[in-house]
Amino acid sequence: MKYNRIYNFNAGPAALPLSVLEEAKESFLNFAGTGMSITEISHRSKPFDEIINDAVARTKRLLRLDESYNVLFLQGGASLQFAMVPMNCLPDGKSADYVETGTWSTKAIKEAQVLGKNINIVASSKDKNFSYIPYDAKYNAESVYVHITSNNTIKGTQWSEFPDTKGVPIVADMSSDIMSRPFDPKPFGIIYAGAQKNIGPAGVCMVIIREDMLKLVPDNLPSMLKYTTFSSSNSLYNTPPCFSIYIIQLVLKWLEETIGGLDKIEVINKEKAKLLYDIFDSGNFYKGTATPDSRSLMNITFRLPSEELEGKFIQEATKNGLGGLKGHRSVGGCRASIYNATTLEGVKALTDFMKIFEQNNG
Repeated sequence: MKYNRIYNFNAGPAALPLSVLEEAKESFLNFAGTGMSITEISHRSKPFDEIINDAVARTKRLLRLDESYNVLFLQGGASLQFAMVPMNCLPDGKSADYVETGTWSTKAIKEAQVLGKNINIVASSKDKNFSYIPYDAKYNAESVYVHITSNNTIKGTQWSEFPDTKGVPIVADMSSDIMSRPFDPKPFGIIYAGAQKNIGPAGVCMVIIREDMLKLVPDNLPSMLKYTTFSSSNSLYNTPPCFSIYIIQLVLKWLEETIGGLDKIEVINKEKAKLLYDIFDSGNFYKGTATPDSRSLMNITFRLPSEELEGKFIQEATKNGLGGLKGHRSVGGCRASIYNATTLEGVKALTDFMKIFEQNNG
């Protein structure tokens, strides 16, 4: 393999397109003829203005966002958004609906409760160890928003279709599947995503927020915790994570110009996932942990007949250039994260290894 790279199935920080890494490598010593590294240029400079403005423009084109949406780049990861969303957009005396589908949605619920906010857990898949998406949830018409986690990295589940909330804005944590497929953005009031899974490196969180949600932001919040602080300054209120934003810009350029957009990447992602799920469905050695109607296209979680075999599988896979297949520490098992940058070639290498491993150990 070029650069002696392995096939990377880590859940996050995760694989980035090789062409993006190569371009960033060239920019590390002299970015765009400035004589400075991309890590050295000022965030107040024209070169960085071009980077962040291009990242915003590409985000809007790829997601088909109209001018009512603001694209922000914040620090603190998606975890800070668990608190910022209710702080900014859930006024006292009002309520919001939350759907609990795994670890990250549970943490979002906890943060809202810590703030003393009035929330309704309208549906949960906790009864079956978060192995499914509760599509039959009933939403409250008077809620300010409905919060969901679009894809669950730990449990390997994903909303195949987003809920009909009858006009109540959807707030979605899309950290692990943003830019992986096309969807109608109109029902969404806020979309947020830690970059390190599908669109960039760690250190920045993309927040897409509609103007009507910005109008809910109270005045009595610290500046760094207010969405309006960043929407009014093009995310440049203070020094942003410049390098991480630059890599996002390159990834979006790759997605738009090399891949051809979200319709094209969805086809590729479905093909990759099918290769793995077909192995689960054709035998009993590998067992997927998500119900078929809730299977993720991004995080494929599975178990082997014993924990001993799982350890052996991960060890031998690593020796064969297949990295990052250990399941989350909270659940064990195995997990192949096949985000946009994970190639079809890499997934085929994994499935070939899985078949051989089953022959030798089944």
